[in-house]
Amino acid sequence: MSQYRSLADSGKEWVFRREEPFVTQEDRAAILLMTESAGANIWRDYISDAFLYPDLFSKDMWVKTGKTGEDDWESVWESDELKLPEGVLTHCANWGDDTKVYFCCHADFVIETTWGVFARSWKAFLFLDSDAVLVGRKKKQALQFCENGQVALLLRP
Repeated sequence: MSQYRSLADSGKEWVFRREEPFVTQEDRAAILLMTESAGANIWRDYISDAFLYPDLFSKDMWVKTGKTGEDDWESVWESDELKLPEGVLTHCANWGDDTKVYFCCHADFVIETTWGVFARSWKAFLFLDSDAVLVGRKKKQALQFCENGQVALLLRP
């Protein structure tokens, strides 16, 4: 049984099919929506076993306490610049293009891709739910793209 489900069936595929920001067909093929159960496992293991949505996080949860800094994502997102904000690139400097990452909107909506694909198409990802958390497989660094236009640079426990 596959651990992925169709992004088209979720109603969110349009995010990656827009003309701007453009996501190549090759990159779209590497953006995989996890089944609800597989996504819930990633959420439980990497994000929280107590909270299902980012807006429910308590102030003592690692996403709140593990913040090492922040950067502005919104002004870069609105500009013609394609690269992620410099603070994000520095924070995740040890992530290779093939590092598996999980873009976690909530416990039932987790997307798996690679750091290279995410870095090229991050603007499209941010059309999805606010306050999403990005974690890298076997990586301590994490990011939370906050609704206020800031990206929290995080370290997981």
